[in-house]
Amino acid sequence: QVQVAESGGGLVQPGGSLRLSCAASGSIFSDNTMGWYRQAPGKERELVARIRSGRDPDYGDSVMGRFTISRDNAKQTVYLQMNSLKPEDTGVYYCHVRRYGTDYWGKGTLVTVSS
Repeated sequence: QVQVAESGGGLVQPGGSLRLSCAASGSIFSDNTMGWYRQAPGKERELVARIRSGRDPDYGDSVMGRFTISRDNAKQTVYLQMNSLKPEDTGVYYCHVRRYGTDYWGKGTLVTVSS
């Protein structure tokens, strides 16, 4: 069984930065996809970024050039560095792991971008 747990959310001013972390327990392999999704109030959950060893990361259009995803396979941890944050980046950020066709989700961490 795989469990994932996010950390690092909080309140930040527009233009600021935050770094999210997600640690996975259980056996995660480098060819399993790890990533981040977010859900803003009243909106559907959307892809922020995902990463899989041997492939270029994927980013949502709205975060391209501002967010960077990285991964430490030894620690089974994925990170999301968020720069130049905007109010529209506000939402609950969920960690996602796809392990051989099975999806695992964290409980989410709230990111609020506001002055």
